[in-house]
Amino acid sequence: MPLVRIDLRKGKDAVYRQEVGRVVYDAMVGVGVPENDRFQIVAEHDADDFLFDPNYLGIARTQDLVIIQITWNEGRTVEQKKVLYKAIADGLAKAPGIRPEDVFINLIEVKRENWSFGNGIAQYAV
Repeated sequence: MPLVRIDLRKGKDAVYRQEVGRVVYDAMVGVGVPENDRFQIVAEHDADDFLFDPNYLGIARTQDLVIIQITWNEGRTVEQKKVLYKAIADGLAKAPGIRPEDVFINLIEVKRENWSFGNGIAQYAV
């Protein structure tokens, strides 16, 4: 059910980008997302098209900032979301070596009927 968008500056190789996607996926599975429910879009941007405040909320960000937006079904607790954020930041610090300060995560929660996984059918609608 999740749709993940990962945005970063151009210049990272395919292994780096794939590792970011893997870490995000593993963290989502850790909070209850079903196995094989992996839909991710990784987009690279020129510096002129990847704008952010390097010090918002006192967090020192670098040009290695990664912005992760996850759209998923509503219903998870605040604790589950905190576990997800930490798992992603910790996982990305291990591989591919992204500083936790450079991990920006945004969740968008939607109702289950807002998905069609193919065939023009709302598979989760009741």
